[in-house]
Parts: sequence; structure tokens; C-alpha cells
Amino acid sequence: MNRDVIVACDFKDRAATMAFLDKFHEEKPFVKIGMELFYGEGPDIVREIKARGHKIFLDLKLHDIPNTVNKAMKNLGRLGVDMTNVHAAGTIDMMRAALEGLREGSAGQEAMLIAVTQLTSTSQERMQRELLINATMEETVAHYARNTKEAGLHGVVCSPLEAAIVKGACGRDFVTVTPGIRYPDGQLGDQSRVMTPAKARETGTEFIVVGRPITQAEDVVAAYRRVCGDFLG
Repeated sequence: MNRDVIVACDFKDRAATMAFLDKFHEEKPFVKIGMELFYGEGPDIVREIKARGHKIFLDLKLHDIPNTVNKAMKNLGRLGVDMTNVHAAGTIDMMRAALEGLREGSAGQEAMLIAVTQLTSTSQERMQRELLINATMEETVAHYARNTKEAGLHGVVCSPLEAAIVKGACGRDFVTVTPGIRYPDGQLGDQSRVMTPAKARETGTEFIVVGRPITQAEDVVAAYRRVCGDFLG
């Protein structure tokens, strides 16, 4: 599978999002639409960005009972997204129900379905103290990834620090999508497990998700090209 850079369009509304995308003329970045934008603007924001020619990762991280997730995924599939996700903690049955719903909604144009292992804002100490997960971060991510593969999903969201571990547990063809991408000269923000684009490439990950290093750059197009150059080669 070809690698790609996904730009996190974590903007508050349509106007800010379109102002950002209008700066790109030659490129059509693969974009991530998250909760803030989707809940503020609704499904039409997905349709509009798709109509502009962008691939879309709809990042809503569904986590509910299998029947509810199945029905929700049918609706998301009808939007024509290229990638969407659930929480792996929702169990294998929930992930299978999500995949079934997404396939039905996509009507033959199947989107990629991935599962979140542990958020890149979660440290091992917090995971163990607050979530009562006593295994190490590496063991937990690998276990969630194996459950995701058993459910039939395409891959997982994980920190770039765990991408190689996931590949080892599930095989090279199992997709990893890795947020937590930062440069040494940038701020970490709310991320705790991070890596540069060049280092992420070495892990074998197929997709990196990059937000503020691009969206808050003085020249967003130049910043996007820098990330692409470092990750894609």
C-alpha cells in the first residue's frame, strides 16, 4: 500500500477549513475531519470536501454497543469517506458490526476501517493508573491490534512508537495510521508519544496524521511539502 500524509483539519467551522484548503492549488491533501468540525457542520462538510477532490479520514472513534455502531457506520459509509474508525476497546464483536455496517453503507465502494488502540495523548502511567490496564503500553497496543485483525478491520491507529510492534504482531500488510507527528523545533501540545516524519517512515507505517505542524505554520503549503518530503521521500 502506498504511504500518504493525512492533514488534520481540526478547525472550528467550515469557513476556517475552506480558507485553509483554498491555499492548496497543486496538491489535494488527504484530510482528516474530526469531531469538532463534523459535529459543528454536519455531514455536508464531508460531501463538500469530497467534491473538491480530497480523500477523507472521518475520525469519530465510534465506541458503543455493536448494534448502534453498525447502524451509525451505515450512515457514515453513505458519505463516501475513504477511511473511518472505531475504538478497539469496544470489543471484537463491536468492530465486526462496524465493518458490516460500513460495507453495507458504502455499497461496493468500501472505505478503510481502522481501530484506535491507545490515544497518543495517553501515557503508560495514565493508562495504568486511570484505566486500570496493568500491561505495558506495547503489550496493550499489540493485543488491541490482534483483536482488530481478528475482527477483519484493515488496521489500527497507534503512536509511531508502536507501529513496528503492530507490524510484528499482525504482519506487514496490516495498516498503521500514526498521529503524534512533531518536529524537534515544535511544541508537543497535548501529545505525549511523538516522532518526526522521517523517523515515522522508518517504522513502516503507511499513514501519518499531521495537524498543527502544518495547519499552524506560517506557510502551510511549504510545511505540507516539508512533511511529505520527509515521509514520502
